[in-house]
Amino acid sequence: MTDPSVYTPPKIWSWNKDSGGRFASINRPIAGPTHDKELPVGRHPLQLYSLATPNGVKVTVMLEELLALGHRGAEYDAWLIRIDGNQFGSGFVAVNPNSKIPALMDHSGPTPIRIFESGAILVHLAEKFGALLPTDSRRAECLSWLFWQMGAAPYLGGGFGHFYAYAPTKIEYAIDRFAMEVKRQLDVLDRRLADNAFLAGDEYSIADIAVWPWYGGLAKGLLYEAGEFLQVQEYKNLQRWTDAIAQRPAVRRGRMVNRTWGDPASQLHERHDASDFETKTQDKLEEKLSAPG
Repeated sequence: MTDPSVYTPPKIWSWNKDSGGRFASINRPIAGPTHDKELPVGRHPLQLYSLATPNGVKVTVMLEELLALGHRGAEYDAWLIRIDGNQFGSGFVAVNPNSKIPALMDHSGPTPIRIFESGAILVHLAEKFGALLPTDSRRAECLSWLFWQMGAAPYLGGGFGHFYAYAPTKIEYAIDRFAMEVKRQLDVLDRRLADNAFLAGDEYSIADIAVWPWYGGLAKGLLYEAGEFLQVQEYKNLQRWTDAIAQRPAVRRGRMVNRTWGDPASQLHERHDASDFETKTQDKLEEKLSAPG
């Protein structure tokens, strides 16, 4: 008699049922748009289409840091792309054929440039403004940690996060496998930060901006409610680094942009001007809607 708990893959896989889990309704094995929808375009040269997931926060923090450094050309419009099917609109797919946030259009030159993948956006902006990416021997160290994050985070989000928090059934082997890898990654960071203020050395850089939304969030138990499970408090150097970055004003602003959950005062669904942080967070908008008259 065949054990129903044992899965034997067919010779040829076919998409004949929902995969289950939190995002089953939008998962599909094909690319391309599902509907026609143009993207809005604001008044600034930089047009960001995103959501405040860890990958999205990287870019809004980067832009806010550039503005804090005095780079006025880094002013941007941030448009909200909800991950509910909107990422498959024709306009968004034209900017990012992979249908993932964030995506950036740079209209500052004679020919518009599209940039997708958060790491590519960080490098583009760093090189464009000559900031937050070392130009000496530390450049290699910075880029190494940037690409470490790009390769490591899928094990955290698509691996551990999926099977621990989102999968329709809890699979012990999958959770154990990815928990072990995530713990190893946390140890990699903790060891690096034992002797360095930041990942590339003594100076804050795009490496920190890339890693912090993922691993800083995990270190504070904000990702997947897995802090206790992974015993994140054990990584003292990572905790110190996480706290230091969280206190930066540009980081505080950046993590609010395109955010649609949590305290309404922390949510700025769209950002078109620096003053929006004072006047257009969700708590302010809700006050206006509930005001009499």
